[in-house]
Amino acid sequence: QVQLVESGGGLVQAGGSLRLSCAASGRSFSGYRMAWFRQAPGKEREFVAAITWSGFNTVYTNSVKGRFTVSRDNAKNTVYLQMNSLKPEDTAVYYCAADQTAWRIGEDYDYWGQGTQVTVSS
Repeated sequence: QVQLVESGGGLVQAGGSLRLSCAASGRSFSGYRMAWFRQAPGKEREFVAAITWSGFNTVYTNSVKGRFTVSRDNAKNTVYLQMNSLKPEDTAVYYCAADQTAWRIGEDYDYWGQGTQVTVSS
């Protein structure tokens, strides 16, 4: 089992920044791909970004390209999502997920955190 705990959410004005963290514990973190998803009220869960174990490969949904950066520190078993130039439409609960083979598809991920709320005011 892998346990994931997100932190760093909050309320920010449009144009501001937040950095989300996702700390993993339990079985070895080694080899796991990590991803961020989000879900806004009344909407389906949406893929945001993913990163491979090495950190060499990343992928983003188009709406966050150039504004969000996913990174990881394997020594700390932690993945990050740096969010800049935030917009009101980024408001959602953000979840991190872990899996050894998944990439952009949420249903492929075995492990999920509890989520952290991000609210961007206009």
